[in-house]
Amino acid sequence: MKLYFNTGELEKLARSKAKEYKSAQPFPHIAIDNFMDPEPLEQVLAEFPSPEVKIWKEYENYFEGKLEAQGEEKVSDFTSRLLYQFNSAPFIYFLETLTGIKNLMPDPYFVGGGLHQLKRGGKLGVHADFNMHGKLPHLSRRINAILYLNKDWKPEYNGDLELWDTDMTRCEVKIAPLFNRLVVFDVTDYNYHGIPEIISCPEGMSRKSIGLFYFTVGRPEGEIMPGKKSTLFLARPGEKIPEGIQFNRDNYDGVKVKKNFNWLVGQVLPPFVTNLLKK
Repeated sequence: MKLYFNTGELEKLARSKAKEYKSAQPFPHIAIDNFMDPEPLEQVLAEFPSPEVKIWKEYENYFEGKLEAQGEEKVSDFTSRLLYQFNSAPFIYFLETLTGIKNLMPDPYFVGGGLHQLKRGGKLGVHADFNMHGKLPHLSRRINAILYLNKDWKPEYNGDLELWDTDMTRCEVKIAPLFNRLVVFDVTDYNYHGIPEIISCPEGMSRKSIGLFYFTVGRPEGEIMPGKKSTLFLARPGEKIPEGIQFNRDNYDGVKVKKNFNWLVGQVLPPFVTNLLKK
């Protein structure tokens, strides 16, 4: 596979967008259209597993209706190799220059990352992300990068990424999940975001993306909410939460995570073994 990221070109892009990124409200973020050569994304999209393929980790509860193919061993070889490039030095340098956060580290395990999709009827409630790496607890999650894979996505399908103010009084930004649009934003315990409107795309279609997380050792104290470690969901103004539902993913009722055999194998065996099994 050829390299799709050029350090010089990405650095130039990052420098041109850094001021816009850092000054964005309600928290640092940016959306970059036509981010990369569309050819590899076309192939990823062509090979994108349907919801019926038994590789997905599925969340079904009041706040979430989503599918994650965590880890590169669960997808095609081409998609795996492309995911590795998002963990490469050129892309890391790009993120550091864009965000101003130094010493970023990619996630070699793709915990929570990889391919994502929301089917018709799915959603992802407004939340602040988990803040520590599940396998490497000394690492703090600092940056999310999302690359969208949706062609012919219409506004009436919903699916916009919403960025909310710290007080959870209003949505300040909506970003449509359009093909080859890269979204990058800071992760703190107070940066609230989500896809809270029910997905209304036609049956057989889904909202598809590549999700990538980046970490540092430690983080500024002002970004930390005392006692918070996992994903924290919040109610929108006027939203009535069913009785008994709590907001912390580790604690609240109603979580159903479907872990099929392939997903469980991927958690136990190292990637080189699962790649051999795929072949």
